[in-house]
Amino acid sequence: MKYTSTRSKITPINSAEAILQGLAEDGGLFVPEKIPKVSLEEIDALKEKSYEERSAWLLGKFLTDYKDYELGECTELAYNWFDITARVPVAILIQDPKNPVAPVGSMELWHGPTSAFKDVALQMLPHLMRMALKKVGETKDILILVATSGDTGKAALAGFADVPQTKIMVFYPEEGVSKIQKLQMITQRGKNVNVTAVKGNFDDAQNGVKKIFNDKKIRDELDKLNVKLSSANSINWGRLVPQIAYYFSGYVELLKAKQVELGDKIIISVPTGNFGNILAAYYALKMGLPVKKLICASNVNNVLTEFFATGVYNRNRTFFKTITPSMDILISSNLERLLYHETDGNYKLISRYMNELNTLGKYKVDKKLKTRLDKIFYAEYVTEDETREFIKRVYDSFGYLLDTHSAVSICALSKYRGKTKDFTPILSASTASPYKFTGAVLTALGQSIDGVDDFAQLKMLNNLTNAKIPRNLAELSDAEILHEDVCNKDEMADRVLKFAAK
Repeated sequence: MKYTSTRSKITPINSAEAILQGLAEDGGLFVPEKIPKVSLEEIDALKEKSYEERSAWLLGKFLTDYKDYELGECTELAYNWFDITARVPVAILIQDPKNPVAPVGSMELWHGPTSAFKDVALQMLPHLMRMALKKVGETKDILILVATSGDTGKAALAGFADVPQTKIMVFYPEEGVSKIQKLQMITQRGKNVNVTAVKGNFDDAQNGVKKIFNDKKIRDELDKLNVKLSSANSINWGRLVPQIAYYFSGYVELLKAKQVELGDKIIISVPTGNFGNILAAYYALKMGLPVKKLICASNVNNVLTEFFATGVYNRNRTFFKTITPSMDILISSNLERLLYHETDGNYKLISRYMNELNTLGKYKVDKKLKTRLDKIFYAEYVTEDETREFIKRVYDSFGYLLDTHSAVSICALSKYRGKTKDFTPILSASTASPYKFTGAVLTALGQSIDGVDDFAQLKMLNNLTNAKIPRNLAELSDAEILHEDVCNKDEMADRVLKFAAK
């Protein structure tokens, strides 16, 4: 399996090289030249396999330059840190799929060391990258550069801390993450890590990182320091490909729970910001997973909802800070990969779209492409009040506790069912522990948090619901703050060069 760029015709490279580079030199994203197909028999065979085995099987479809035993080693090392043996369980909330209140299954992606879905990929990526360094004979240090809206940063820091031949630098919006998310990052230990706040929003941080990747002068300066850039954001193929595995695993868990029969189609609902998580579901669909529709669930920063409704992607709008900060994004980077595949690899057109987005802040797809997207996606956005309402509704109905992002997913699919009367079984991505957003969850459950600090809120939610507090969050109150750097967005490049020189 070889990889090419979304923006120009380059000499295809293997997956190890794509993972190490992170971003193509033309500014495009790496994509597989073809999407492998799987049979229903292969999916059925996954029922008796562990999550590690399911993941290694999926990775083997795309990372063909890795040996089977190497992928097995990567998965074992990655998921040993998860709290439960199932790794990615599916909670069945309802036996009758005709009830529009809740989906058939809530796929819990947050049992890893930072209590967010990013762990599934970011505990894997360092091991894929470590092996890739050996495969290509790279002797330089790799500097992992990350922009985060909350969860990616900590998950990447935890994965790469003290990994040989790597450094990791994370930029986050100074006021754009929750206090728990911020504490998780600024208390991270490791000789090779740096965490810096950016004065601005996530898009400012993400655009700054992209500019650094695309700046030849900076790359030349880093080369003199014997350092190469790479990424742990979902723009890196090695970050995205492990996420495809859990959609196959989720379907298999529905099979085992007798909620569907082999070959039955499901609907997948995903709370969406940077478009990486739902893009992984798209790849699963294209590989042959029986999927009828993908629901792209957004918060009030509803740039994606408008795009799928009108065919116009327009980031020129008011930016809102919400109780779903990981979705507070106006530039959804991974959408570029979707457009590439659905235009049959028309890199010239994709390059034009991305140039228009950069210069004008918007672009419009043609009618043919929009028709293709309409067959696959349904987009819906959810307000703050609706998010709180569904946290309470699901808890009152099933005793099941959602975080804010997962509630957006369930509310969006409920709207879909209400409008379409389509009661196809649904797999909803539950992307974070409710304890990562305790204030919003407690408020949704009718509790007053006035004067209650974040750590007292953890105990308050535990006393109210008996839901277990993840250990990594419970320990934060005593953790030492190690990173206090703050910079303007135009200072990011200088900070990167200084950190690389250490």
